[in-house]
Amino acid sequence: MPSWRELVLVKGHPMQRIYIEKVVVNIGVGASGERLERAATVLKQLTGREPSQRRAKKTIKEFGIKRGEPIGVAVTLRRDRAVEFLTRALQAVNFKLKRTCFSDGGTVCFGIKEHIMIPGVKYDPALGIWGMDVCVRLAKPGLRVQYRRRRRSKAGRGQLVTKEEAVAFFQRILGVQVE
Repeated sequence: MPSWRELVLVKGHPMQRIYIEKVVVNIGVGASGERLERAATVLKQLTGREPSQRRAKKTIKEFGIKRGEPIGVAVTLRRDRAVEFLTRALQAVNFKLKRTCFSDGGTVCFGIKEHIMIPGVKYDPALGIWGMDVCVRLAKPGLRVQYRRRRRSKAGRGQLVTKEEAVAFFQRILGVQVE
């Protein structure tokens, strides 16, 4: 498997090279308690990282959700771990994505209906079956100035990843068929 540094869409200028900044894996449970614990266990087995809890932003009485209650778990992966998980997640969807999965900001999001579709994962009746969202953030060098804490400034339009560039990256580098 190639390193995350080798997965770069090479153009002319080195500041225009696209790379995978991070991969975020999210399981939304909708309730706290034992179900949330089982979802966290599944996410830890899949990624090898400790998941963090996501809390509800507002109260919804119809669903029994209170503001501040943990309702989901997520893991952020970077570098080689991100590439390794992304290739396994793309195998679960047969390397096919819809064009609507790509956004203008260089973000690609797709869902996996059942976590047992990922290669190398076996069904455990104690944990159940969980669906998840996988979000991939693509970036170019120099985009960090937009997100750093100190001396934050705007990145130029040329440093933002467009939808067409993201589609080309997934097709050429990762071998994804975009429909």
